[in-house]
Amino acid sequence: MRLLLGVSGGIAAYKALELVRLSVRAGHAVRVIQTPASERFVGHASFEGITGAPVLTSEFARDPARGAFPGDPLPEHEPISHLQLVANADAFLIAPASANTIAKLAAGLADNLLCSAALAARCPLIVAPAMNDAMYEHAATQDNLAALRARGVRIVEPGVGELASKGEYGVGRLAEPPELLAACEAALGEPAPAVRPPTEPSSLAGLRVLVTAGGTREPIDGVRYVGNRSSGRMGYALAEQAARRGAAVTVVAANVALPQVPGVAYREVETAQQLADACAEEFPSCDVLLMAAAVADFRPAAPVAGKIKKTAADAPDAIALEPTPDVLSGLAAQRAPGQTLVGFAAEHGDGALVHARDKLERKRLDAVVVNDVSQPGIGFDAADNEVTIVTAAGERAVPRAAKHAVADAILDEVARLRAASPAR
Repeated sequence: MRLLLGVSGGIAAYKALELVRLSVRAGHAVRVIQTPASERFVGHASFEGITGAPVLTSEFARDPARGAFPGDPLPEHEPISHLQLVANADAFLIAPASANTIAKLAAGLADNLLCSAALAARCPLIVAPAMNDAMYEHAATQDNLAALRARGVRIVEPGVGELASKGEYGVGRLAEPPELLAACEAALGEPAPAVRPPTEPSSLAGLRVLVTAGGTREPIDGVRYVGNRSSGRMGYALAEQAARRGAAVTVVAANVALPQVPGVAYREVETAQQLADACAEEFPSCDVLLMAAAVADFRPAAPVAGKIKKTAADAPDAIALEPTPDVLSGLAAQRAPGQTLVGFAAEHGDGALVHARDKLERKRLDAVVVNDVSQPGIGFDAADNEVTIVTAAGERAVPRAAKHAVADAILDEVARLRAASPAR
């Protein structure tokens, strides 16, 4: 792969060095474009030392490599650098992408080499935001990211954790270098970004969609809990894309630390019982249920109000568990004519489709979306997913892609199911 990396200003620029090192080690040829602001954090000599190729920072600077990537023959002519680099690239990643750079990309500005190259790119364009949580969660940034997604740009979602400013914690950490490299490798062979209308086809216009997202936490005591690694990314992607298609969307979010999508209603819960209660209130008025949350199957039978001390004489040797309510089965038993129910199944290893079909029939669902979380780089707390949609008519494989693209495939199937049902 010929990877073109754009580095904008931000403390996370140091991670771009590790990304380049991993990419070169994996056998990829890398060229780097830096914004002038990024040079305040990482100098171009560091990138040049790892890539073995010159770094460009200005449209007006001569490229000694004439747009070629390491290992390629040197062209005989002097091309226009920002056009030739992206013409030769198999993928163009911007990481870190600052709020300022994202705003420029969304507006189509070309006031520096990085933005000019992005505007000229016909290869897959991947953008990895990194900034303070307040800047990332601002409506302007979220609108800009939505505009880029609508044009086919892949967004590698930032992580949640400690931020650059001392004591600050939240969403906005640049994704880790292995995740960034995986996103670039996954983009190979995909169609180039294309300008699309600002909203998706109105296949869900006028419908009320209920989405569950995240993972429940079942208390052991006042401090500890039994939980899972679901981040809520898949559910939030479904909610955002359903809203873009004209649906009125409500999300029941279980312990999700992601920014909320403007125009979508949210109900925040913690436990499986709270999620069941919220869904019971919202379900009768919905047309489509997308049960993407990872709901715990068991909970501690006797949670303690305070904190269990491990040195206490009565500290338990074991914790007794009891089943949590089967939320989806309970809702399915109350379904009204015209409602569409989609379940999700995170399976591990062999037998995933067999379990998914059993769930489809046993819970009387319209579809089950199954993914194998044993596969690296997909599923829990990852930017990508790879699923199979199981219906009574058969199975549809959705290859690995960004979760927003997978969400679109799922919603396409929902639209097809509703169109094919005489009851709707």
